[in-house]
Amino acid sequence: MSRPARRLLPLLCAAALAASPVFAQTIPLTSAQVPVPVDTAYPGTVSVFVDATDLARRIVRVREEIPAQTGRLTLLYPQWLPGNHSPSGPLDKIAGLAFTANGQKLAWTRDPLNVYAFHIDVPQGATSVTAEYQYLTPTDPAQGRIVMTPNMMNLQWNALVLYPAGHYASRIDTSASVKYPTGFTAATALDVASTNGDTVVYRNVSLDILIDSPIYAGRYGKVIDLAPGAKVPVRLNVFADAPKYLEAKPEQIDAHRRLYQQAMKLYGAQHYDHYDFLFSLSDQLSGNGLEHQRSSEDGEDTGYFTDYDPKAGFSDLLAHEYTHSWDGKYRRPADLWTPNYNVPMQDSLLWVYEGQTQYWGNVLTGRSGMRSKQAAFDALALTAATYADNRPGLAWRAVQDTTNDPIIAQRRPKSYRSYQLSEDYYSAGQMIWLEADARIRSKTNGKKSLDDFARAFFGVNDGEWKVQNTYTFDDVVKTLDGVVHDDWATFLRDRLDGKVPLTGGLAAAGWQLVYKDEPNGVAKAAAKGGGADFVYSLGLSIGKDGKVSDVRWDSPAFNAGIGSGMTIVAVNDREYSKDALSDAVKAAKDDKAPIRLMVKSFDRFQTIPVDYHGGLRYPHLERIAGKPDYLTSIYAPR
Repeated sequence: MSRPARRLLPLLCAAALAASPVFAQTIPLTSAQVPVPVDTAYPGTVSVFVDATDLARRIVRVREEIPAQTGRLTLLYPQWLPGNHSPSGPLDKIAGLAFTANGQKLAWTRDPLNVYAFHIDVPQGATSVTAEYQYLTPTDPAQGRIVMTPNMMNLQWNALVLYPAGHYASRIDTSASVKYPTGFTAATALDVASTNGDTVVYRNVSLDILIDSPIYAGRYGKVIDLAPGAKVPVRLNVFADAPKYLEAKPEQIDAHRRLYQQAMKLYGAQHYDHYDFLFSLSDQLSGNGLEHQRSSEDGEDTGYFTDYDPKAGFSDLLAHEYTHSWDGKYRRPADLWTPNYNVPMQDSLLWVYEGQTQYWGNVLTGRSGMRSKQAAFDALALTAATYADNRPGLAWRAVQDTTNDPIIAQRRPKSYRSYQLSEDYYSAGQMIWLEADARIRSKTNGKKSLDDFARAFFGVNDGEWKVQNTYTFDDVVKTLDGVVHDDWATFLRDRLDGKVPLTGGLAAAGWQLVYKDEPNGVAKAAAKGGGADFVYSLGLSIGKDGKVSDVRWDSPAFNAGIGSGMTIVAVNDREYSKDALSDAVKAAKDDKAPIRLMVKSFDRFQTIPVDYHGGLRYPHLERIAGKPDYLTSIYAPR
């Protein structure tokens, strides 16, 4: 078909459809207007009832009663999600929408330009609208996070509610209740008003607090008091696939209690009236890590306590999400605050929100003893190596630009992670804040540190948690300058905009990155899952099945022709295994012949010679003789 004819066809089709009475009546030509949120109270209380008992089919049923007046009512499904930093509300999982008023079924229309908005005409005399629908949770990981299993569930209110447009979320009063499966207990930051059998009624809160108060519930759970005797409760609510995974040794519990203690010493204030870690230990429920003001959603494998490896220690997940109560929730970047969940967010300051949280999460994990000093340093070595030798993408893309990734990619996997970059503001931010900490210590002869910034910036107004306290880049610079005078704006911009390498913090703290032929303790623990790490030698990350998960751009393997997604089936004519490839890399230090890798790509096999002779290389940290050791001070308990 010629180009003119191809252009003509849509015009002819459009004319025909416009002439069709059916088309004209059912498809609006322009978008109906969605009311802009204003800071006024919504009249009445939105009541939400959730039936979460259908575990076998993983279906959640929702009924809402929404006060309404005669005329147009626009209801919104949350689109822009706090903590996700992106328009990732799971609208595709809502089904069966039905609205009634005074027993009459109401027609509804989805806004054609805003698919998260639903328009309903409320009939004369009606004072409320009933909405009924189902949330069809994923039944396979390919569909999203698994949030319902036979023994556990994770309910997130942003996935369950519709709310009236035209008002700030903080000005919409809500009443919520949940019917749980028999035998389940639940944990949430919400306060219980009453119970009736398996149904729990929660005290009324504004919509923003409801959305910020998810629920973990399960058949097997326990509560660990992390702050015995404290006026403000802090609890670790643990749910597991089976009772045996709940068994924690006293010294493990003590380490988690020290996490709370070290956080208090760092910030000096609490921005919650109680705090609840919602913690799953499961191979069935998908892992999670999501911050909230008075709680966090955290998920690890079943062996978190029972398979604890002291050489690696605990992960920094709990410390990271706990830190967010201060950094990100109580104090939030001004361009990330929005009046409701359907106003676009901007992510320009995620290198503070997530980057400094990443820094303190690692530091608090070390200070509390959840990781030994050696394990903390091993973890830092892996991060430092990433920004010394495994981010060639920084040659074309700056850290600042990666703050757009939650919106651009929404955490979809990437084929060449080291070159494309993806949310590097987390760990790159950690490296920037390490250098800032060492810089402050050096300028003040160890009398001040980034701890002083954390207390001044986040540890204010003890006990206050409902007030939105936003900040800008200039606020960050001003507070740093109050700790020690310096050109902090240039310091930060140079690193965020790619003018200065991100590895200066180690040397400033008295340590250096080196490579050895054995993985450090944290790397060894990570390899127990069966994967293989040849990132700093051949330039490959390999899954337990031999599939190449990532290839470092411009590495020996990449330059030889190996790509992400290929499967290695043989090494020097021997069946592939991690040990076989490791032996080949060792032998190639003396044998100048290339390492021959047979790979499979789709239905094709080929042997690719990789001309590499540098031996095995794994990151470690070593002291720099003669320089002050600030790193040990940074990780030392307070």
